[in-house]
Amino acid sequence: MVRCSNNLVGILNFIVFLLSIPILGGGIWLSRNGSTECERFLDKPVIALGVFLMVVAIAGLIGSCCRVTWLLWTYLFVMFLLILLVFCFTIFAFVVTNKGAGEKVSGRGYKEYRLGDYSNWLQKRVNSDKNWRKVRSCLVESKVCSKLEAKLINEPVNKFYDEHLTALQSGCCKPAEKCQFTYVSATNWTKTAGTHPDPDCQSWDNAPNKLCFDCQSCKAGLLDNVKSAWKKVAVVNIIFLVFLIIVYSVGCCALRNNKRDDSYGRTYGYKP
Repeated sequence: MVRCSNNLVGILNFIVFLLSIPILGGGIWLSRNGSTECERFLDKPVIALGVFLMVVAIAGLIGSCCRVTWLLWTYLFVMFLLILLVFCFTIFAFVVTNKGAGEKVSGRGYKEYRLGDYSNWLQKRVNSDKNWRKVRSCLVESKVCSKLEAKLINEPVNKFYDEHLTALQSGCCKPAEKCQFTYVSATNWTKTAGTHPDPDCQSWDNAPNKLCFDCQSCKAGLLDNVKSAWKKVAVVNIIFLVFLIIVYSVGCCALRNNKRDDSYGRTYGYKP
């Protein structure tokens, strides 16, 4: 008699197998049709995720439904490692995103961001020239500042100051308040005479592909986005972790059934 736990594991893994197909297909599509480095950035991780889910799902499906004990052992071992990995990443995500927040600016609708407010681990990631070159290229290609310029074209300075800018727009598309530059348009500012102690003021350039993309404030704006995204991912991971634990528990029951059937077969010469 086929046990309920074996059927349940089989059904769950069949669903995972079906989900892995569009994930794998999406990764292959990105690798072949991505026209920029930013579009191709996720192709290998997505393909790896699709292949991983497909292989694990097949192992769980065959191991539970066909009662292949060694395959189910392998499946449960991988599931156990995955549970540990998701748990550790969730804790890590909460720890590294615990610090950092934008600072309100008096009389402005937006906040400003300082790189030093964020965790050291995140700072090291964006301070790496190799990493930042790729991120910077993606920010320019995303036209985050061009869209802001188009939205506020010919608008007076008061309208700009009242605008609720995103973290990236505030950090990458305009100079810091302390620079005291003269407003011309959303992404065009006239530098004031004299030296500026803040290196971000020196880095500012009105060229659309430069602006403040090399500023510390731009890196801070990116980290604020990362912080928000990782916190959302951490919450999703908690739900996913509960799901994995349930599947793992049902898989353990299916393994126990397989071992019982194997023992029955050795005793009576056939499997029930």
